[in-house]
Amino acid sequence: MSHPAASGLSSVDLPNSYIGRSVPRPNARRLVEGRATYTDDVVLPRMVHAAFVRSPLAHARIRAIDVEAARAAPGVVRVFTGADLAEVCDPWVAVLAHLKGMKSAPQHALPLERATWLGEAVVAIAADSVAAAEDAAALVVIDWEPLPVQADMETALAPGAVVIHPDLGDNLTFTRTAEAGSVTEAFAGAHKVVEATFHTARHTGVTLEPRSIVADYNRADGTLTVHHSTQAPHMMQTVFAKHLRMAEGDVRVICKDVGGSFGIKVHVYPDEMAVAAMARILGRPVKFVADRYESFASDIHARDHRIKGRIAVAEDGRIIGFDIDDLTGIGPYSVYPRTSAIEGNQVVNLCGGPYAFDHYRCTTTVVFQNKAPTCQYRAVGHPIATTVTEGLVDLAAEALGMDPVDIRRRNLIADDAYPFTSPSGMRFEGLSHHKALDMLVEMVDVPGRRAEQAALRKQGIYRGLGIASFIELTNPSPFMYGIGGARISAQDGCTVRMDPDGSVVAMSGVTEQGQGTEAILAQIVAQGVGVAIDKVKVVTGDTRTTPYGGGTWACRGAGIGGEAALQSALALREQILTVAAAMLQAAPEALDIVLGHVVDKASGEQRLALAELGRLVYFRGDTLPKDLAREFVQTRHFATKEFPFAFTNGIQASWLEVDVETGIVRLLDHWVVEDCGRIINPMLVDEQVRGGVVQGIGGALYEHCVYDDQGQLLTTTLADYLVPMAAEMPDIHVGHVETPTLESLLGAKGAGEAGTAGAPAAIMNAINDALRPFGAKVFAQPFTPDRILRALGRY
Repeated sequence: MSHPAASGLSSVDLPNSYIGRSVPRPNARRLVEGRATYTDDVVLPRMVHAAFVRSPLAHARIRAIDVEAARAAPGVVRVFTGADLAEVCDPWVAVLAHLKGMKSAPQHALPLERATWLGEAVVAIAADSVAAAEDAAALVVIDWEPLPVQADMETALAPGAVVIHPDLGDNLTFTRTAEAGSVTEAFAGAHKVVEATFHTARHTGVTLEPRSIVADYNRADGTLTVHHSTQAPHMMQTVFAKHLRMAEGDVRVICKDVGGSFGIKVHVYPDEMAVAAMARILGRPVKFVADRYESFASDIHARDHRIKGRIAVAEDGRIIGFDIDDLTGIGPYSVYPRTSAIEGNQVVNLCGGPYAFDHYRCTTTVVFQNKAPTCQYRAVGHPIATTVTEGLVDLAAEALGMDPVDIRRRNLIADDAYPFTSPSGMRFEGLSHHKALDMLVEMVDVPGRRAEQAALRKQGIYRGLGIASFIELTNPSPFMYGIGGARISAQDGCTVRMDPDGSVVAMSGVTEQGQGTEAILAQIVAQGVGVAIDKVKVVTGDTRTTPYGGGTWACRGAGIGGEAALQSALALREQILTVAAAMLQAAPEALDIVLGHVVDKASGEQRLALAELGRLVYFRGDTLPKDLAREFVQTRHFATKEFPFAFTNGIQASWLEVDVETGIVRLLDHWVVEDCGRIINPMLVDEQVRGGVVQGIGGALYEHCVYDDQGQLLTTTLADYLVPMAAEMPDIHVGHVETPTLESLLGAKGAGEAGTAGAPAAIMNAINDALRPFGAKVFAQPFTPDRILRALGRY
């Protein structure tokens, strides 16, 4: 059957076309009026509040715990140690089978013998108020035996290093080398070889809404209901069931409104598992909401990498190859269930990604250390790989006396070269690097900027222009986690139902995190079925009512969840037309649905309102043919099959000014051209890109979880840990190229991480461009005034 909704997805001028339009988010009014339901808004009868005693040391043995004073404190219901929770909650080990040789130690909800990072939860208090729980926590006395600390990842594998988990033998979590061609020989014969050492700073997500959970175990029916600020409700349902020894059907996870996640809320946290275990033991609801200190000390961190990189080029500017050595520290445990090796693995997969070259060697070495655990955070590995790749490309251009634009144009993968497999083994279905570069050069007015730069240098004003091409991994298949044994779904599902009044309900496994999921699903379903968008209600974030799905991560919401929604909507449309045709004594293919009415396809004449059709089907089924299928509900699931990932691409440019007397960087303008496949909602895509750029700015210039050599976290407030605010944001200009994926009818890829992927590299290259008259360069993020002044030799 032919579907106008399918054949004209990019047509925005039809009465029922929503795909490609900037439609306001349907949940916006609820949010701005303060009518959202965040996890902390959930209040249940007999609910108690949890507080945790956290380790003040980075590494220490627990000799004894005295909880008597805490138990006697007013309002305290119970005090829990690791041994108490271990009776109902099994430990986990975060490894993936396809990451060969990976190892980690069993981790409990609360540790049994040792604390291994500052901020690790050790004792839990349940009390009738947050204040009472926190007061009681202050009364717990722990006899600590301080142990040697391994904070420095550079020495984690050296002789004499403190082995954090002696049973594992050493501090090596995982290592992998990808190699193609003949790197040693190719570099030996290259015209130029340039190298640099890059550092990306450990930082974290700083979500507006901190991690929060309410767990309610019902002894009467043996069920656990968890209200959770999470990106992956079905994944967490599986985790709670497995480790609390329950059937998955007895666990329900509800995720309503979420105040930001950025990857921070897609992991299993020991203190959240502790809350669920406490509820299981107490048989009553337990709530925990992290405060900002706890967030800095116990939320996952990311991007703690040191990367040594070399690039070899020919005399004509052709890139011959890359040789990369990456080292990353992940804290004392790999994080469950996605593991903490994925970021380093992504660096191996993504370095050199936009370019055509033959010789490649990249090694990642992942080690334990006594700091907060690290794991996946927005644009996992992408900013690191892009920074190394684009930094080396700029250095090669300088060594050859080439313009940065010209060397990229010389080496970017041709737009007609697809499908293409990179030296690291990544398969690209279709990208648009040259179209994106051409658009960026026009948007930036590169000749004009260079003229302005030269004129201002004569006045002692130093501005720089930096460019960074990138690729972005979206729409992941089971190749990412499933093949490693993790119960993390790569598919997603959507159920679309027409109610008696002709309105439509769409229930999706993708979750709304503030990124606009409800809006794009409503657009897709409205167009797919043939109703006005205000007739569509989207339901997400409830494992009891939504089809099983992976949730929101790795830019999969539109490409996977959106495709499932479109297929369900089109199936419902076909079902409606079949019933309507029987009632109207017409052929289904002669009918269409436009704005809630069945119409004659040829003339557009309205034949039957969906509300009337719904009335007859739901309440007067006796008037319909007996053998006519009349269930107005359809469910479809979708997962990618042909390619492991749907890669997108783009390019960014940063225009900034460096005060060479103070080292302060002032961002003036930023440009992004990205290709995320078919654009469903241009406004949402642009704002996702801009938000990603701002997080990239944070990593490049401000954000840093600073530790001393004893593993003490020194940045525990927003006075110490800086994030970009409105005054630090430049104008961010966004352009688009559209190369739809052919794996789906919708053709959508992801866009949420594009801004973060390229911004740090563009800013670094722009700073070094501004400093070129002084022969100074910076490669360690964040690019603080202190580091810039040191590079300039000012002290």
